[in-house]
Amino acid sequence: MKPLEEKLGYQFRNPRLLENALTHSSYANEHHMGAAGSNERLEFLGDSVLGMVVADDLFHRFPTLPEGDLTRLRAQLVCEGSLARVARQLNLGSYLRLGRGEAGCGGSHRPSIIADAVEAVLAAVYLDSGSIEQPRRIIRHFILEHIEEAREASRDHKTALQELVQRKSGQVLSYHLVGESGPDHNKSFQMEVRLNGAAIGVGSGRSKKEAEQMAAKAAIARIRSPKE
Repeated sequence: MKPLEEKLGYQFRNPRLLENALTHSSYANEHHMGAAGSNERLEFLGDSVLGMVVADDLFHRFPTLPEGDLTRLRAQLVCEGSLARVARQLNLGSYLRLGRGEAGCGGSHRPSIIADAVEAVLAAVYLDSGSIEQPRRIIRHFILEHIEEAREASRDHKTALQELVQRKSGQVLSYHLVGESGPDHNKSFQMEVRLNGAAIGVGSGRSKKEAEQMAAKAAIARIRSPKE
């Protein structure tokens, strides 16, 4: 696992911790390893390590940002999509130990599995180093460097659009699924937002909610455009 350690910028003193972090429950069950044999306990710890580091960074980086905005931004940074992106940067799926069934169904590419593995690896680094500083460095490099993208994604465009159109009475907004593509583990959805039945924006995303937000963002840009 040297290439993985090189990408992390951390060499394990106890390689078994990293091995445990990369062992999915399907593999542990198949090999009768018990609950402690999978990465689920490490995932539990890693979730808290990640949340604390991100919350601490946001608290100090944005001293005037309200609690609600901080919460939405943190959620965007630690969501499954964000962690799956980190996993792909690390090529983490190629190191995972999966049961035969899970491996055969493309488990090494499944966002939920590889995102959980990122949290488990962070916990393994935390335990192996005996300090929060090593996982903090990794989180800053792989997750917090995307903070501006997360700020944009965390904005509630649907609420902003609703407030914009309600300046006139009798306005009705509705969202409609107009397309979807990709395999089950990596779906892409396309949503259309309509004002009084007329399409005013289209957006895509990895979930319907994300696609709705992107559609609302496009609609706001269209309404505010001096050409419209």
